[in-house]
Amino acid sequence: MSPPPTSVPSPNIPHFLPNRLCLHNRIPSLLQYTAFFRARPGRPPFPTHLFAKSQHGHRPPTTTTTTTTTTQEDGIPADDVKFLVKFKSRYNYIRVLEVSRRADHPFAGSRLLLLDNPGNIHSISFLLKSFTGTYFDVFATLPPILPPGPIAVLGFGAGSAAKLLLELYPWVVVHGWELDPFVIDVAREYFGLSKVEQLYKDRIFVYVGDALRATVRDGFAGIVVDLFSRGVVIPELQDPDTWRKLKRWLREGGRVMVNVGGSCVEAEDKTRDGRLIMEDTLKAMREVFGEKLFVLTLGNRKEDSSLAFTGDMPDAVEWKKNLPKTLKGYVDMWAPCSFT
Repeated sequence: MSPPPTSVPSPNIPHFLPNRLCLHNRIPSLLQYTAFFRARPGRPPFPTHLFAKSQHGHRPPTTTTTTTTTTQEDGIPADDVKFLVKFKSRYNYIRVLEVSRRADHPFAGSRLLLLDNPGNIHSISFLLKSFTGTYFDVFATLPPILPPGPIAVLGFGAGSAAKLLLELYPWVVVHGWELDPFVIDVAREYFGLSKVEQLYKDRIFVYVGDALRATVRDGFAGIVVDLFSRGVVIPELQDPDTWRKLKRWLREGGRVMVNVGGSCVEAEDKTRDGRLIMEDTLKAMREVFGEKLFVLTLGNRKEDSSLAFTGDMPDAVEWKKNLPKTLKGYVDMWAPCSFT
């Protein structure tokens, strides 16, 4: 049985007044300020880039753009960005950025959560819309192909994935784990998690602790894995024993969907290569799940990243029938994992 949700009171957050002059001084134009962004999930003392933990604007292939359209890879002018809070916790360098609604950029009107030095974005929330145009939307395609039962979110962040799951699927119950209590505190104060917890009080349970020790009675129907530290997928996910354990947590017919990162994710340790870590993670998963492993690649060869899910490939037509229009295009992007 899961322990009761852990609440972290908001007054624990060290508050700093946003200093936009620092942005101008440290990042004169923010022309490289990108998130999913070459423009994951800044970099001390302030980031020069923002990187999404899983690739730049990766909307499904249902729309077209022109060469004059601003994309997530374009910079955000410094005047359109401000820091709401920044401080260091035991585990993270926590910063919350707000992008002006006036910005000519796909992230206009959003708040971004940064947790590591290289500039990787770990959560995103928009004031006026639910879909993010990022890998969190891919996670939101999972419930229609799951058996009945709760979904675990390992690496909760500010709740971007959980919020989508709850909003789109009235039957979904989410259990989220986050290692850093200050991240949950920030999520409640700046990303609307408190409101989500009130609105879906019987459907969301948030725990502070090691996600790889998550438990729930009778197991999970699905597990969403988004575990990064210091700019890379955590090393435990390159160990097949971790995936054996997660597989045991699943109910019959359950699935895992995981952000395995890629070359777009920048590590604090420059000797760690995001693409090699992605490949090692997929190889570990392949050892456990065999042929029942599929990969969705975002971006391009130079700046790519990937997600993976386990189980038999669902019927694409039926899967799409149960998805919002915005998410249908992701279904056709999955392919069998080729790593051995």
